[in-house]
Amino acid sequence: MTNTIQNEATVQATGDGIDSDPRSFLVGLIGSGVGPSLTPPMHEREAGELGRRLIYRTIDITELGLAPESVGDLVHAARRLGFNGLNITHPCKQLVLPALDGLSPEAAALGAVNTVVFEGGSAIGHNTDWSAFAQSLARGLPDAPRERVVLLGAGGAGAAVAHALMVSGVGELVIVDVTADRAAALATRTQERFPQGQCRPGDAAEPDRLLAGADGLVNATPIGMAHHPGMPVPAELLRPPMWVADIVYRPVRTELLRHAEKRGCPTLNGGGMAVFQASHAFRLITGIEPDPERMLGHFQELLARE
Repeated sequence: MTNTIQNEATVQATGDGIDSDPRSFLVGLIGSGVGPSLTPPMHEREAGELGRRLIYRTIDITELGLAPESVGDLVHAARRLGFNGLNITHPCKQLVLPALDGLSPEAAALGAVNTVVFEGGSAIGHNTDWSAFAQSLARGLPDAPRERVVLLGAGGAGAAVAHALMVSGVGELVIVDVTADRAAALATRTQERFPQGQCRPGDAAEPDRLLAGADGLVNATPIGMAHHPGMPVPAELLRPPMWVADIVYRPVRTELLRHAEKRGCPTLNGGGMAVFQASHAFRLITGIEPDPERMLGHFQELLARE
C-alpha cells in the first residue's frame, strides 16, 4: 500500500512541476477521515494570494486501509518524494514522534506534533495547535475569566490546549479524560512546566462537581464531530457566566455550543483554532508570512458553501 502512495505522489509531484519551480510547494495532511478537511483549500488559496503555487494532498489512512502506526512510513515516503511539509492530525499526532529527526521546544514539551517541516533532509516536528488555540481564545473571548477552567480530553489536542490555557493565564486547570491515567499524566507534565499555576486531574464520572464554580469549559475530545455526535457533558450543567469553547469545527456549531448558547453562556467555536493552526503551519512550511484574517474569511466562505 505504501508503494502505491509513493507512486501516486511521484506522478503528482513531477506532473505538476513541483520540483522545477522554487516558488511552489507540495504539502500533505496525514490522518483518519481527512478527506473533507478545509485545510487544503485554505493553504492553496493563501499561496495563490501571495503569488505562490502550493499543492496540498490529503493522505487518509482509513481510506488507504492503513493503521495509525503507519504514519512513520508515510512521513519517510513524503520526504523522499519531495514534499516540503506535512500536517498531522488524529490519531497520529503522538505516533509520529519516532519518525522525526528533531522537535521544536513546544512539540517536545507537549509530546505531540501537528506540523512536520522537511529541512535539509531532516524531518522536524512542530506543534501549532497550542499557539492557534491561544490566539483564538484571545481573539474570541478576550475578557473571559480564567481563574478555574475544566479541560475535557488529554490526547494530543488536549495537551496543546492545556499548554495554551496555562500560557493564557489560567489559575487552576482541571483535566478530565475517559482514561484517568492519561489525564493524570498530562496534569503532571503541565504542572511541571507551569509551577506558578495549579493543574490537576479531575474525575470524569462527576461532571457536576467538576463544573461547579468553573469559569470556563473547553472540549478537546472528538465528541461533537460529524462522525462522533453528542455532548461531552450534560446540557443542564452549562450555566452562565461560564464560557464554553470547542476545538471541533466540523460542524462549527457543535451540539455542545448550541446548548451553551441557548443557556446564555459565552462560546468559542473551533473555527479560529483551525484557521490559526493552518496559518502558523503555512509560515513554518513555506517560510512566507500569511494573512490570518484573509484565511479566516476564506474559511468562512468554505463553510457557507457546505
